[in-house]
Amino acid sequence: MSELLQIFKVEKEESKTSGINNEAPKSQGFEELLIGISGEIEHFIDFKTTNITAPFISFITKGKVHRVTPKPDNGAYEIWKIQFKSELIPESTFQLYSLYHGEANLKLNSGTCFSRLVTVCEMMAEEANRENPSYAILKQLLSLLFTIIEHEKRKLDKSKVALEKTQNIAFGNFLNILEENFHKPLSVEFYADKLAMSTRNLNLICQEILEQSVSEIIDTRKLIEAKNLLISTDKNIADIAYDLGYNENAYFSSVFKKKSGQSPTEFRNEMKKLLSS
Repeated sequence: MSELLQIFKVEKEESKTSGINNEAPKSQGFEELLIGISGEIEHFIDFKTTNITAPFISFITKGKVHRVTPKPDNGAYEIWKIQFKSELIPESTFQLYSLYHGEANLKLNSGTCFSRLVTVCEMMAEEANRENPSYAILKQLLSLLFTIIEHEKRKLDKSKVALEKTQNIAFGNFLNILEENFHKPLSVEFYADKLAMSTRNLNLICQEILEQSVSEIIDTRKLIEAKNLLISTDKNIADIAYDLGYNENAYFSSVFKKKSGQSPTEFRNEMKKLLSS
C-alpha cells in the first residue's frame, strides 16, 4: 500500500475479491480498522477464533497474523475497511496497540454512537476518493473514529466486571515512559528500572503484547517519529537523527532502511510526491 490511507466498503458479493476473505492467516504491513454494519465475521487473531456479529469494530495492528472470514446474516453483509500507515497518526499508534491488545474485536450497540461511526466512514470515503485528497482531513477523521470508539468502549467496560491485568498496566506504563524518552539514547535497563522490574520480565511482557522485544519497540517508536519529521518538517537527515538520540547519521539511515525498506531521503521524496499529487 503506497498511500497513507485507503478506505472502501465491502459488501457480500464483493467479499471474495476485496481481500477481506483470506484463505489462510497472514501478516500485513499496515494498521487496519474494520467497522461491521451488517453480517458476521469469523476472525482468527491472537491465536484464537472469534465469531462476532454486526455492529462491531475490529482493530488489527501492523504485523498481526490474522484471517477474516465473512458470514452473511440473513443474506446481508456490509463492512467498512480502513487501512492506514502508522505515520498518519504517530501520536496515537502505540496507545492503540495497548488498548486493543487481546481485544481486537469489539461488539457495539446499535444506535447513535454506531451511526456516527458510519457517517464518519462515509466522510472519509468521500475525501479519499477526491482527485487530490487532503491527508490532513483524513487524519482528523481517522482520529475522530478512534475517539468515538474509545468513548463507546469505556461505556461497555463499565458494564463488565473490572479485571485489571497486571501485564497491560505495566505495558501501558512502559508506553507512557517511552513517549517521554524515546528521543534519548537510553538503554532497556533504564525502562526496566523505571518500572521496578527486570529487563527479562519487561521483554516477556512486550513479546506477549506486541511480539517485539523492548529494543524493537523503542526502535519502532523512533522510526514512526522519524517518518513524521521527514513528512512534516524540512529538517535534514542528520538533525532528525540527532533529535532521536542517534549519535551517527549513517547508523540512523541504516536502521531506517532496514525497518522501512527505504532510505530516509527515498521515503521523504516518495511522501512529498504522494502528498502533492
